[in-house]
Amino acid sequence: MTHEAAGVPTTRNDDDRQDNGRPQEQHEQHGPRGDAGASADAARPEARLAKAVRAAEQALIEFEIAVETFRVEVENFSRLHHQKLGPMYARLDELDAQIAEARAARTGDPEDLRRAQEARALVMPMPGIDELFHDWLDSDGLSPEAAAMLTEQPVRPPKRVRPTEEARKLYRELARSAHPDLAQDETERARRDEFITRVNAAYGRGDEALLKELAEEWAAGPVPPQAELSESEELYARLNWLTQRKELLTVLAQELEEGAIGAMLRMAPDDPDRLLDEIAEQLLGEVSQREAELAGLVQ
Repeated sequence: MTHEAAGVPTTRNDDDRQDNGRPQEQHEQHGPRGDAGASADAARPEARLAKAVRAAEQALIEFEIAVETFRVEVENFSRLHHQKLGPMYARLDELDAQIAEARAARTGDPEDLRRAQEARALVMPMPGIDELFHDWLDSDGLSPEAAAMLTEQPVRPPKRVRPTEEARKLYRELARSAHPDLAQDETERARRDEFITRVNAAYGRGDEALLKELAEEWAAGPVPPQAELSESEELYARLNWLTQRKELLTVLAQELEEGAIGAMLRMAPDDPDRLLDEIAEQLLGEVSQREAELAGLVQ
């Protein structure tokens, strides 16, 4: 960078001023030399690097907010998907097993017997089945909620719901202001980590009231210290850490997007509930077809 581009007066200009009879000391009192010094400081490699670090920090925070927001959406939609469609999938698997068993009983064919055994194995109870299916199955088979779903009766709402727009706004504001990546020492980072953990938990539950309380708590807390210019080696190390963190988040975001639930959300981002209703209608039709097929085999 040239001196002219950096705003630093050249030697020629200084000579011109001296030739005009203006003492150097008087020139410095009027301030141009001080302004030039400030411009020179701003042009230092360390200053430019510090600016790049701050920009990278803010970009990473925004990226983390986006990934966490999508993760919560995927998690909540997954719960809705399991609660609404899980009983139908379970019913279809049971009907497939019964159809295969009825067909094997009719034919006695070894291949049909093998297929019947495989179909039955798919619906056999497994350890942790209650947790896996979120209370759709109990010791007597389908839970009341699952049975209600299959008969198109109202069911209880899911335990977790999508956050409201106000909750989303509060979460973003808290994540930006209290993010651990803005900490300048380990003590401050630990405080922020603990706080953000509570923020994430409240957001995941869609607890708008708790998010408001957390916002008040953070506003009343200590003001984080202003970032100071670091040595170039530390700044480069910081940039390297931010890059690695972004790479990890990119992998997580990709896994979320490529998962079955993420793909469904992309199909109907504005109205995912409508997509669930459409799938439920299709599954109910398949259940009816299977029941009719089974009835024909056992007559």
